[in-house]
Amino acid sequence: MKKIYQFLCAICVVFGFTACADMLETDSNLVEYEKDNTLNHPTDSVYSVLGIINKIQVIADRMVLLGEVRGDLVTTTNVASSDLKRLADFELSQDNKYNQVSDYYAVINNCNYYLAHVDTAMQRRGRQVFKEEYAAVKAFRAWTYLQLVKAYGKVPLVLTPMMTEREARDAMNRQYSDIKEVCNTFIDDLTPYADVDLPDFGTINSTNSQYFFIPMKALLGDLCLWAEKYQDAARWYHEFLNDREAPVMTVAGNSIQWASVSTFDANSISDAYSIWRSSDDYRSNEILSYIPMESEAFHGNVSDLTNLFCSTTNNNYYNQLTPSRGMYNLSAEQVYCIKYQTATSTTPDTVYAPTSGLFNEAFHGDLRFYSNFRETAVSGKDSYSERSSVHQTIYKFRSEGIVIYRSPIVYLHYAEALNRAGYPQSAFAVLKYGLCQDNLKQAVDTAEQRAAGDLIKFSTAVFNYDNTRGIHSRGSGNSECNAHYVMPMPSVAKSSRQDTIDYQIPIVEDMIVDELALEGAFEGNRFYDLLRVASRSGRTASYLADRVACRNGKKDAALHAKLMDKNNWFLPLP
Repeated sequence: MKKIYQFLCAICVVFGFTACADMLETDSNLVEYEKDNTLNHPTDSVYSVLGIINKIQVIADRMVLLGEVRGDLVTTTNVASSDLKRLADFELSQDNKYNQVSDYYAVINNCNYYLAHVDTAMQRRGRQVFKEEYAAVKAFRAWTYLQLVKAYGKVPLVLTPMMTEREARDAMNRQYSDIKEVCNTFIDDLTPYADVDLPDFGTINSTNSQYFFIPMKALLGDLCLWAEKYQDAARWYHEFLNDREAPVMTVAGNSIQWASVSTFDANSISDAYSIWRSSDDYRSNEILSYIPMESEAFHGNVSDLTNLFCSTTNNNYYNQLTPSRGMYNLSAEQVYCIKYQTATSTTPDTVYAPTSGLFNEAFHGDLRFYSNFRETAVSGKDSYSERSSVHQTIYKFRSEGIVIYRSPIVYLHYAEALNRAGYPQSAFAVLKYGLCQDNLKQAVDTAEQRAAGDLIKFSTAVFNYDNTRGIHSRGSGNSECNAHYVMPMPSVAKSSRQDTIDYQIPIVEDMIVDELALEGAFEGNRFYDLLRVASRSGRTASYLADRVACRNGKKDAALHAKLMDKNNWFLPLP
């Protein structure tokens, strides 16, 4: 990042937490005491914020691994470490290297210290000097707490800096807070700062530094979604996506398609799909926020995800994690549809890709899996070679950073909130058509349009048919034409409109959960998506257990029984 390491000599406070119940140790020779640290100079604030990002780097890989290794889209290989295998098997002991709760509290305590000591009253030319940084650190703290409580279920909620061991022990004796309590706390904390701009530290290592911060309204949407405040969640997502100055569209050109309907072979795939698109302009990419990582260990924290998921020289081409049979099956179950018109035809036709018989298994169904994943056999290797003869690459991993927010995932969370708020047609439209005024007439009836009101209204000057598309079309062709991908309707008419809506909501929710997997696989979301839905009213533990226990193609009865106990969904605290 032009190396965060270079700035750390000026960081206000860096804690090493290893004791006091292994969470809030304050003993460290790096601590500079409170009396020595008044953050009243712009450079102090910049260095301190960059120092917090440095601490977030420590939990970046773990965020992805805890969300994927315990899900149903990834499985361990024979060479996987014992810690990864135990994580996948939900043998969640305190000595597992991925169970380091103190690293989260290192971020939180640094945030708490900054928020307690920054000079918020300082002004220049009538403007609060640290306003953007103050809001950004609040967002870092809330986001870190969300990752923490998703992993551990209930955690100490500490909102002031812990400077002594006594303070840390007192904090540990408080009643622990669950996911809803944590989310409600930070919804109230962040709402006054919803319209504050992101900090702009200029260009760092040829990258717009705004990507290193968390979009506040998208985070508020997530907090409300986890708190089951669905109307509020939909409103925050909508405000973020429909922002007047920086609207977030669905990047119509970013998809992978069959370019020819006559051959359906590798040469007829048009692969324009990539989550990493090069642009320095904030929000012109679909990546909205990521944790910047270092390129060399000397400068700080380097991501190990590429070495875990991909074949590299560092691991002798033996990757430890690989797509599960569940990932293959989910992708192949999708029906690919293309709108096709010959030179002699006056009207377009709808053509469906073959569901079997293609020479590459990943060609069946949705093509995003194929676009993100490659496995190739290397010839000339004998049984005595120390290097693997099969090379795997997952293209979602790059050394420069770990993705936090992407626009398609925000749209899918928006759809999830709309659906649970009672607007399933609008939610399904996000999947099939894309929500804009041009699509509303065919996608949403007038009764739901009136009920949803402004929640589904987008600027007609920006959002139109040409630049708005259904998220499902990113990998499954022209989903708007797909006769097999339709709004669920009961086989027998229900007695009331509300009964029909109640019938549709869980089915549309299942479609959204599938789409979150197709779009967001390997990014660290899957287990938590299943956890969030399985925790809702009307759902049971089997919603999560059924999927995870069948990750390898058949039911693992022992794992299923373990996951029917929700206590086993969370890591143990020290």
